[in-house]
Amino acid sequence: MTSYRRLRVGGGTYFFTVNLVDRRSDLLVREIGALRKAVARTMALHPFMIDAWVVLPDHLHAVWTLPEGDRDFSGRWTLIKRGFSALVPGGEHRSASRAAKGERGVWQRRFWEHAVRDAWDYAAHIDYVHFNPVKHGYVANAGDWPFSTFRRAVARGVYPAAWVGAEVGGGFGERP
Repeated sequence: MTSYRRLRVGGGTYFFTVNLVDRRSDLLVREIGALRKAVARTMALHPFMIDAWVVLPDHLHAVWTLPEGDRDFSGRWTLIKRGFSALVPGGEHRSASRAAKGERGVWQRRFWEHAVRDAWDYAAHIDYVHFNPVKHGYVANAGDWPFSTFRRAVARGVYPAAWVGAEVGGGFGERP
């Protein structure tokens, strides 16, 4: 088994990219209620703060802050992925390896994470999360995407309502 090296900072803030196996799917937005339920159940068992989140049809980005001393973001993602998979209809294609292990074929097995290092890094990743629906051409204005924490950030005064985010750059864990 491969051993992944991850920077784990107790109480740290992290940026994540999590993908479906089928990158042509719209499952995440079609089944947004199931995703919300899986996240809520996970948060009830293992609290964390959602700093920013965007759900696109086939992948999502999030920035979380864990409780002081807590480093277990992987366990939380496992619970979210399992919870979501249990709530959505089956029938997706499964590789022979997944079928042999009794796994669903919903999520890519791994996810990408980045430990946020400072205030600039934090702001850049929050901007990236909120800009993502614009980047992918789903909307012209970040506030028009319904599956995002952008409106919450506007209400807190982080962004003006008309923010488009055209100045956002960087790859932040996904391919163009």
